[in-house]
Amino acid sequence: MEETLLGWFDQNGRDLPWRRTRDPYGILVSEVMLQQTQVERVVPRYERWLGRWPTAAALAAASPGEVIVEWQGLGYNRRALALHRAACHLAASGWPTDLTALPGVGPYTAAALRNFAFGEDVLPRDVNVERVERRTGRAFSGAAAQALMDLGATICLARIPRCDACPLARECPSRGTRDAPARKQSRFEGSFRQRRADVLRTVAAAPRRADRLEKAVVDSLARDSLVVVENDLVRLPS
Repeated sequence: MEETLLGWFDQNGRDLPWRRTRDPYGILVSEVMLQQTQVERVVPRYERWLGRWPTAAALAAASPGEVIVEWQGLGYNRRALALHRAACHLAASGWPTDLTALPGVGPYTAAALRNFAFGEDVLPRDVNVERVERRTGRAFSGAAAQALMDLGATICLARIPRCDACPLARECPSRGTRDAPARKQSRFEGSFRQRRADVLRTVAAAPRRADRLEKAVVDSLARDSLVVVENDLVRLPS
């Protein structure tokens, strides 16, 4: 089954910029950006980011405020600070043996780095990979990671699987099976998350007086180190 999958991937795999490199830093940037963000939105931002900060040392030399501004529009801004802190660690000490020692790197991201950057036979299991393995009842090697991700993202969909186009359909015991609807995420429009994003965008443009901004939002951003409040002025960290 894996051989069939890899043959399909050779003909149908997505051409993504982070698949053209083995640079661990470039892979790390892509994996952090792809957390909870669609591939189509990430591609241009990834290329712009690496154009500005092509190495971990270059990113480490930037200020947290610069990193936050560059991240605007990708959402979940704490990821930007985690990536910056990871770059500072890498610039100072290099790559740790335990990759989860890096800020913002959990077991999945560590597995992705081990496979895509360091060439280890490790399978990073995201929701797409887990879905294909569960439906086929098969375990795959690390060599099939990118193929599994593409199959799960484009063919073996959760709610409306395209089984007629699936290269594994003939051997798949779950052909035609649909997953139960996932719990819907709370509305962004009008939410506290949106207010946080709006205030951060405002402060990124220029420092603002604290009394002109919603206190609960400013306090939340300050706890996450996304803003600094000094002398009743709210600004990005320097």
